[in-house]
Amino acid sequence: MATRTIIIDHGSGFLKAGLSGWNEPQMVFPSIVNYIPCRENPGPSYAQRRVSLGIDIYNPDTFSYPIERGRILNWEGVEHIWSFVLEKHRQEHEDSPVLIAESPRREPVDRQKTLEIMFELLDVPSILLANQMEMSLYASGLLTGVVVDSGYGLTRVQPFHLGRSLLSSAKTLEFAGQDLSDYLFRSLFKEDCNRHNLFQLETVATTQMSKCYVPQNLAEALDFRQSLPSGSDENNTYHLPDGALVELTPMQRLAPEMFFSPQVFDLQGPSISQAVVDSVKTCETSMHPILTSHVMACGGNTLYPGFTKRLYKELTADLLTPTKATIWVGSNRNFSVWLGASVVAHLSTYRSEWMTREEYDESMRV
Repeated sequence: MATRTIIIDHGSGFLKAGLSGWNEPQMVFPSIVNYIPCRENPGPSYAQRRVSLGIDIYNPDTFSYPIERGRILNWEGVEHIWSFVLEKHRQEHEDSPVLIAESPRREPVDRQKTLEIMFELLDVPSILLANQMEMSLYASGLLTGVVVDSGYGLTRVQPFHLGRSLLSSAKTLEFAGQDLSDYLFRSLFKEDCNRHNLFQLETVATTQMSKCYVPQNLAEALDFRQSLPSGSDENNTYHLPDGALVELTPMQRLAPEMFFSPQVFDLQGPSISQAVVDSVKTCETSMHPILTSHVMACGGNTLYPGFTKRLYKELTADLLTPTKATIWVGSNRNFSVWLGASVVAHLSTYRSEWMTREEYDESMRV
């Protein structure tokens, strides 16, 4: 495409958007909408309620995530978010085409609804619906390897060979960042846990971003942390609104262990490293060495200190190939989908994948 393309990567937890050609998205915000009762309708009914972005501090109980585990549950909320993104970017790029990176879980009816919103309500000139996992592959500059993406709602593993996804080998785990948040909510606040309490939300977010890490050995890490004198590690504490200090437990600091030992946290399914092993083993044996030497870690959860080192350690121990596992990581790997889509927006090989408004109108007449 000759003009700048508006890239939208709408995940379960965050939306990343911006113009192609940049090294990172210009807009990153939580995928959250809230419904505020208006004067005409102060009750809980959907009729005549105002939808807006984010959390309203005066009505914190009204927010929700329109996408859960990669599936769109609230199209009105999604439409409102997309409309906001396009309005911001169209101030300088009015006729820009739009590329939306989709979850592989989207059904054909979801794709049709996306096209309907974009062409009929938001009046875009052309659109490309691209697979999120494939976009992460392109962000790495590789065509063959295993993409390991762990975000807010899902953890996914997808092998590729020469740019072609090996769909039968894909693995999806229904535990990700939101499960880590839920664990911290329950363990920090116990019976007073309220996911719409703004202080609790901020405490959990701060704990995740600045205090949690992945241990290389859970038992050893627990022994070490439990042996520390109380108050000896300032990273173990957080402040209550009254200024009081509360000390984090070892398991709260080590909560990202759930990606490698889900059973410890009562979660179903294999660990993320076992999912990679299982995925590779379903591929042709001759492909195992090149796949394991190109494991691409992306998504926000891979940013936890110790994550990629632990993944490498477990894959090297579990994979029965002469080639050691190699983990490919980038500094902006939480934006891998968006970055790959920014590259694809200008590839001539994808030109036939785009749909124009004229082609959409013609398909609707058939």
